[in-house]
Amino acid sequence: MRRLNVVVIPGDGIGPELTDVAVGVLQAAEKEADFSLSLDRRAAGGTLYRQIGRSITDETLDACRRADATLKGPVGDPSVRAPDGTEAGVLGGLLRTGLDAFANLRPIRLYPGVPSVLAGRSAGSIDYVIVRENTEGLYASRGRGFVTPDVALDTMVMTRRGVERIVRKAFDLARTRAGAPGDGVRRVTCVDKANVLRGFAFFRDIFLAVARDYPDIEAECRYADATAARLVQDPGHFSVLVMENFLGDILSDLGGGTIGGLGMCPSANIGDTKAYFEPVHGSAPDLAGKDRANPLSMVLSAAMMLDWLGEHAAARRIHGAAGSALLDGAITVRPDGTVADGTRAAGRAIVQRLH
Repeated sequence: MRRLNVVVIPGDGIGPELTDVAVGVLQAAEKEADFSLSLDRRAAGGTLYRQIGRSITDETLDACRRADATLKGPVGDPSVRAPDGTEAGVLGGLLRTGLDAFANLRPIRLYPGVPSVLAGRSAGSIDYVIVRENTEGLYASRGRGFVTPDVALDTMVMTRRGVERIVRKAFDLARTRAGAPGDGVRRVTCVDKANVLRGFAFFRDIFLAVARDYPDIEAECRYADATAARLVQDPGHFSVLVMENFLGDILSDLGGGTIGGLGMCPSANIGDTKAYFEPVHGSAPDLAGKDRANPLSMVLSAAMMLDWLGEHAAARRIHGAAGSALLDGAITVRPDGTVADGTRAAGRAIVQRLH
């Protein structure tokens, strides 16, 4: 039996509630699998920043590097600010660079039983993955911008190595998927603003060069603004989209809005050897402790973790149990993205179907 060492960071706001549900689901899946989980719970995020002035300790970061994987709840609090005015207590930049988790995979999938704000959309008609570069782009300027009372400057960074490896990750992923729901074509879409900024033109040139190594995959390029429109008008056209960090942050939230809210959106942050998994959304402090937040983002992130660890059967069982609970109404997603019977009840419904 494999022993899987997993660091668990419950996070802030609704994070601990979602984490408890996800851990319960993992433990239920573990009972009928050939692996055992060793969970190492660690404090990090906004609450820790309030206490010690840091959002993560060196010891916890080292634990994440040693672990087989890390499962992280949403962190941060808009009221916790660093001296430069940015939000403190967030971990994205620290974990992504600390683990060199360069690929952020954000699946956007409409599940059975979940209504979409897009008229006429049924389960499976929206099913694509945004592959977001995680360590460069505009967000590389985090904490490094130049600011005076009259001028603020943030620099977008693109490197050939960084762009090439994220583009190859997107094409490799496309080879594992059935293709776009609308036409079945295995397609990778490069999203940029190459008509305006030289950095995005650089990104596009590398994309087109890499695409030649994947003749079995259709490659296309689209501007970010036009892509935003088509993700609403014709989401079935897309299978895999690859883009710079900042654009991926925005367009993945747009996608989440079409499939029942961000509570339906898991994500994986993957490097060559290390990875961590988390919901795409924030800590929603206004929902904390109210037993209303949708835990599926966290549960599906846990399933992505198992899949990355090679426990494919257990990951499929969790996906199936979640889909079954949505289809038969045991979990009902409200128009505002919360769940009708509560966070804990949603977790119980998934566990029951796993058993």
